[in-house]
Amino acid sequence: MNLDATLHRVLVVISDAELVKSICKDLKQLGCLPFSASTSIEAIQQVGRYEPELILVDAKLQGESGLRLCEQLRGMKVTTPLLLLMAQDNVDDRVACLESGADDYLLKPYRSDELTQRVELFLESDRGSQEQVRFDDLSLDMAGRRVFRDGEAIELTVKEFELLKYLMDHPGEALTREQILENVWGYDFMGESNVIEVYIRYLRLKLEEGGGKRLIQTVRGVGYVLRES
Repeated sequence: MNLDATLHRVLVVISDAELVKSICKDLKQLGCLPFSASTSIEAIQQVGRYEPELILVDAKLQGESGLRLCEQLRGMKVTTPLLLLMAQDNVDDRVACLESGADDYLLKPYRSDELTQRVELFLESDRGSQEQVRFDDLSLDMAGRRVFRDGEAIELTVKEFELLKYLMDHPGEALTREQILENVWGYDFMGESNVIEVYIRYLRLKLEEGGGKRLIQTVRGVGYVLRES
């Protein structure tokens, strides 16, 4: 395949050939260059070959688990945004999605307008920005979308990065769960869930792995705040 550098590369990992055809058509209309895989092995090969900017994965591949594929990719230090296609929308499924390393999800049957919204969100680029956001010994390099603590690089997924940036944009301010959902995800989750708690837990684990002090504090009955103590 000859890759056009002007097009966003999107890997579609779905076993259903008709669904792949439909999604790829929508992606082409968005100005993307889609390519597909039907198995986990093929998907991993495609990731290494084409370095996609977004990976869309069906949670239920034929005879395999899309969730497991997400876990494998994250275990391989692949930080590309992962968008899951799921059949159900309940608390357990949302948490399983996030714990697999996926950044977000779409429900089946998918809608073209929702796919367009998510894809455009993930493919927005800050490459032209030289901005750096700092707090204590944390720094965010917006140009490279990288995170450092005391000079050491930390691998974050797209949503983890966006959540941390939102907290760092409001240091010392107690942010509610509703504010976080609206500003980081851009839409509301239906019903109650512990989606934010899952993300906060992962962020804390990564930020504190080298023995760093806790910067993301829980404000009981409100939400979370970024502060030194």
